[in-house]
Amino acid sequence: MPRLIPKLALAVTAAAGLGAIPALSTVATAATPTASPAVHTAADSASWAHSDAVRNRARSHKTGATADATPSGYGPSSIQSAYKLPSSSAGSGETVAIVDAYNDPTAAADLAVYRGQYGLSACTVAGGCLKIVSQTGSTTSLPKTNASWATEESLDLDMVSATCPNCHIILVEASSASSANLGTAVNEAAKLGANAISNSYGGNESSKDATYDTKYYDHPGIAITASTGDSGYGVEYPAASPFVTAVGGTSLSTSSNSRGWTETAWSGAGAGCSSNEARPSYQAGAGTGCAERAVADVSAIADPNTGVAVYDSTPSQGYSGWQVYGGTSVASPIIASVYALAGNTSSVDNASLAYAHTGSLNDVTSGNDGSCSVSQLCTARTGWDGPTGLGTPNGVGAF
Repeated sequence: MPRLIPKLALAVTAAAGLGAIPALSTVATAATPTASPAVHTAADSASWAHSDAVRNRARSHKTGATADATPSGYGPSSIQSAYKLPSSSAGSGETVAIVDAYNDPTAAADLAVYRGQYGLSACTVAGGCLKIVSQTGSTTSLPKTNASWATEESLDLDMVSATCPNCHIILVEASSASSANLGTAVNEAAKLGANAISNSYGGNESSKDATYDTKYYDHPGIAITASTGDSGYGVEYPAASPFVTAVGGTSLSTSSNSRGWTETAWSGAGAGCSSNEARPSYQAGAGTGCAERAVADVSAIADPNTGVAVYDSTPSQGYSGWQVYGGTSVASPIIASVYALAGNTSSVDNASLAYAHTGSLNDVTSGNDGSCSVSQLCTARTGWDGPTGLGTPNGVGAF
């Protein structure tokens, strides 16, 4: 039986639009722990997930660099401005959970550095704002450390803080990156009272997906988001689940237009037609070109070349401290936090609110994530398209 070794995948090349900064890598496509790699076969590889984060190496600090150097990348004020978010006045009483695999031993300390850098109020375990638990809810018996996933966790914590600084945060750490353990962690987040749950990971679709849908991702009254992936045209699970909001990605830049920002589809954003999931009713009139579930629903910043600042002191691949990240791992916790800002997740069961309120989204109409036979599945256009879905938040009216 072949042994699948954890590996780091290089980001797409200049031909796909990332040539300006070639030295990019994903945080992890590894599904196995650092200390004792699991053995699994190609036949069950769809049951393992990878994180959907992409480091911008050229703008990130190497281990040993000045830890408190000025961060590069967009911070909270940029994210809030770009999406016209009521971050300073909304979110109190709301809880956003993030689900990842393995333990980040410096998660709480790193979050304190990030929030302090940008003048955000403290969010600590002692103060009751932050909770860090295992997939069974334990606060003391946490999984083994995995440095690559630790960076993903710091990214997610920082993006929730940037988008909804008044929100409480739950970090649920699955014992491994298996679909079953990550799904169990989602259930634990729901049990602990999260209003929104972000999942910045994905794997291949499989025949088990319908079972996973109902077992792990069907939580009426909780907004569940999932990243669509970083490999361009193609579909990941759980983004394909009809019970989640599938979050694609954009390139975000400042502009002299009335909005002050402009966005194009990010070349790495996952998109397309599911091979297993039926088309949900809320997509019936969207013109997706799919007879099945289409991905994405909405989107947010994901291009590492226009990336966000992240602080993580657990060394990974020779980097620590302030780093710049992209990937749909950035977009998923942002959108989960926008749901929390809207404050009406009790009425959420899937992505249907966005399809009913397209006027509250910024329609992204240029860029692509590859080539395909049905153009809107990989090329941005007016209305729904695969890489960006219906668009990006313009306030909270679509959530």
